[in-house]
Amino acid sequence: MKCWLMKSEPDIFSIHDLQKKKREHWDGVRNYQARNYIRDEMKLGDCVLFYHSNAEVIGVAGLAEICKEGYPDFTAFDKEHVHFDPSSSKENPRWFMVDVKFVECFESVVSLETLKKTPGLENMVVTRKGSRLSVQPVTQLEFDIVCALGRKIKK
Repeated sequence: MKCWLMKSEPDIFSIHDLQKKKREHWDGVRNYQARNYIRDEMKLGDCVLFYHSNAEVIGVAGLAEICKEGYPDFTAFDKEHVHFDPSSSKENPRWFMVDVKFVECFESVVSLETLKKTPGLENMVVTRKGSRLSVQPVTQLEFDIVCALGRKIKK
């Protein structure tokens, strides 16, 4: 089992949206490295840190789990969709997505500032300057530390 951090803007899709839906596809990834993680490495049961980006408080808002492995991102084929890509086709898909299911909401977001200050998270990809990748690997230790923080921090 692997662990991941997946970023979403909460005004577009938040951990609370996932909580209501229980399960949702993770579409719109348009970065090749992130696509490769989705297509080649994410497996059923992998753990996900659900990260709110471009928010009042940027950071990890809760947990999800991969519940369907990578498959072609059908939004790339839809000319009316914001994620349409004319170079992607059903015969030769360029972009992929996974399905995630809700696991847990943290009472408060574990802020990026907290992540950067926490021992054991010094090498976490999201804490590196200039790190903008929307899907990134997380070590088991990093995942465990963030979970402990998320369950400890109260509003």
